[in-house]
Amino acid sequence: MIIDFTIQNFRSIKQAQTFSMYVEHPKQHLAEHVSYPAGDKIGVLRAAGIYGANASGKSNILLALQALQFVACESGDLKDGAAISCYEPFRLSSETKHAATRFEIEFFDSEQVRYFYAVSFNQKRIFEEVLDYYPSQKKANLFNRSEQDNWETISFGGRNKGGVRRIPFFENNSYLSKAGENAATAKIIRAAYKYLKENIIFFGMGSIVFAPGLFEDRNLINKAAEILSYIDTGIVSVNPVLNEEKINNDLMKKFTEIAGEAFKKLMIQDYLFGHTSEDNEVEFFEEKLESAGTRKLFRFIPALMSGFEDGKVFIWDELESTFHPHVAEMIIALFNDPSINTNNAQLLFTTHNTSLMSPENMRRDQIWFTEKRNGATILYSLDEYDKSKVKNDSPFADWYNEGRFDAIPHIDYLAIANLLRPKNNKQAAQGDGDVNA
Repeated sequence: MIIDFTIQNFRSIKQAQTFSMYVEHPKQHLAEHVSYPAGDKIGVLRAAGIYGANASGKSNILLALQALQFVACESGDLKDGAAISCYEPFRLSSETKHAATRFEIEFFDSEQVRYFYAVSFNQKRIFEEVLDYYPSQKKANLFNRSEQDNWETISFGGRNKGGVRRIPFFENNSYLSKAGENAATAKIIRAAYKYLKENIIFFGMGSIVFAPGLFEDRNLINKAAEILSYIDTGIVSVNPVLNEEKINNDLMKKFTEIAGEAFKKLMIQDYLFGHTSEDNEVEFFEEKLESAGTRKLFRFIPALMSGFEDGKVFIWDELESTFHPHVAEMIIALFNDPSINTNNAQLLFTTHNTSLMSPENMRRDQIWFTEKRNGATILYSLDEYDKSKVKNDSPFADWYNEGRFDAIPHIDYLAIANLLRPKNNKQAAQGDGDVNA
């Protein structure tokens, strides 16, 4: 579970902004929305949403997590001198447009080990990198890389034992990305790497929901179909079929030679969706005839089930653009339900859907806002407002729409209307007046 994530000098984010899932007052309202991955010592939110006007920087918070994942887990594949592609500094200031980007993340892995990882970098190199963990309430260092360090001089904490430590890396490679893929390094470092690489899943950001189990497990397909039937889609069953046209496609045969039969099975599988007819018979329709929302939900359900089972973190940009508001509300409720979300899965999403912003659905600390000030994104929580004025049962959505929390677009309708109004409107109106006179 993510506890805190701090971003500095990335895209529209200039000064350090911290998104926190840490709960200071877990018992005050909707206590079941708080998980305790380390016993009862630290409360962490199961879900949180970010609101804000278009271009206010909501998506950049999520893109920063994606960039962190790349640097921490994928930069080890970069050749010497290759650019770190996710370096995108704040360009509206001479102070930052060539300065380093910095990320810090604190999280619990699947074994409830608490870590702190920080990295700063530009397009050419990584300047600083540190990984700590908490064997007790006191933090202990695993490795520390300064701007002057190379792979021969990087320092290691006393707790980093039981494996190879000095692993060659280029200046554009993170040490974690190299050590995490090396079976000879300490298990505790590989565990942090594995969590950041495999347990943070992105949706709606150019990512495809990929759940291999859906293509192999008939029981999983039946369960997905049953869930769809409970969401008023009209679907009563789903049958997998092989697409003969794809099987005989020459390009598919070439892909199969390269990627193997497992890839072929994945790509040639289609689905027929059964609906009950007026005669109480089941009529099957091709997947392309189902609504886009139904198709997305069908593909998402296995990923959701896997996420609950493995305690994954779901990062979802514009949740409302994928599903109906009631379905989105259901997904958030599933994450907040401790009887379902038993393995510390998390949901972090952006949205414009104010119907989700209600005291019945969300705690104050689960609601976050972004807005631009002097061109830079500022991130803040509803929980930062005076609790004597914004209470747990206040009408959050109504007050947000009224502008009490800012983070809404400021629209000059008259200026826009004047730009779009035909030039002869005024003349026509004057002419009409002359006729009527």
